[in-house]
Amino acid sequence: MFGFQIACKTISDGISASKLAKEAGAQFLDINCGCPIHEATRRGMGSAMLRKPRALAKMVAGIAAESELPVTVKIRLGENDKKINVDTVVEFLERAGAAAVTVHGRTAEQRYKKAADWDRVGDVARSHSVPIIGNGDILTHYEAHARLAESGCTAVMAGRGALIKPWIFKEFKEGREWLLNTQERVGVYRLLVSYMKEHFGDDERGRRKAWYFFPWHFDFLTRYRPLPEALYGAQSREHPLILTRQDLTDPRVGETPEGLSWAERLLRCEHPEAHGAMADALWEAVSDADALAALERIGSERVVCWEEEVRAGGRDGDASRGGGLGVGSGGEKADREGIKRGRDRGGEELERG
Repeated sequence: MFGFQIACKTISDGISASKLAKEAGAQFLDINCGCPIHEATRRGMGSAMLRKPRALAKMVAGIAAESELPVTVKIRLGENDKKINVDTVVEFLERAGAAAVTVHGRTAEQRYKKAADWDRVGDVARSHSVPIIGNGDILTHYEAHARLAESGCTAVMAGRGALIKPWIFKEFKEGREWLLNTQERVGVYRLLVSYMKEHFGDDERGRRKAWYFFPWHFDFLTRYRPLPEALYGAQSREHPLILTRQDLTDPRVGETPEGLSWAERLLRCEHPEAHGAMADALWEAVSDADALAALERIGSERVVCWEEEVRAGGRDGDASRGGGLGVGSGGEKADREGIKRGRDRGGEELERG
């Protein structure tokens, strides 16, 4: 199921977006009223709309009345811990004609800090008749299935988890983990390149357009670590894996620094120059093997230096978190940068069945 997610604050903008989405083949329109980033809230969009539930509902009703597509809305629990108004907002949205409401289990003020409150998300799902889609801290298929079963939500949504491992939807659908090796992940990333070349063009102009998006994706892709359910399933029920500190290597899955290839170390490197170098190599490669060889060469020449800079806290690194090599940190910075460059991304829905 394919849909568009937008941010808007007027009925007319929403209707215009709905028409464009329909023309592009979308099957639903989602309005993001949960984004806490300043670039959105300062314009009165995103989570800023939670401050005025009646005004939000009026906008949604106006868009839904004119839209040929079902209109869904993504929200958070409220503005902050003292202003939790999720039930009020959901009630208004239900009356306004929202086809479904996605509830992210944090307040806007919390952004991506602390664990998402799935108990509260479940309470909302059980208290309202409109379909509720739960969202927050889903990185693995087993976390997704557990949240779906325990919360009573109609569906769950993966946001950052899908940016870290785009194959999470395949895992969910098949009900099994897909632990990709270096070569397999390179193939997935090159598939993204092929889509970008098809959309933007396989020339210098297309490359310039793609560069508004492609290097940024490595802010998330580099956080991938294999997390087999047999080793991490129980831990995930105690604390979200996306918020759990992960080092460069994981002895629990038999990894050692010496055992990683240069290409694999590069694919886990958080240094922004590494992201640009990987994007260049993947764009220019003529095959998966060619891309892998290029990444191996770049890694052997530069990754040690980049890792040292990140560990020292330089070039966007953070020495306090061991060089920033974990999957559970830095999301706020990445999202901030993504908005600044016009690259904010919404989640995708994982549907039951």
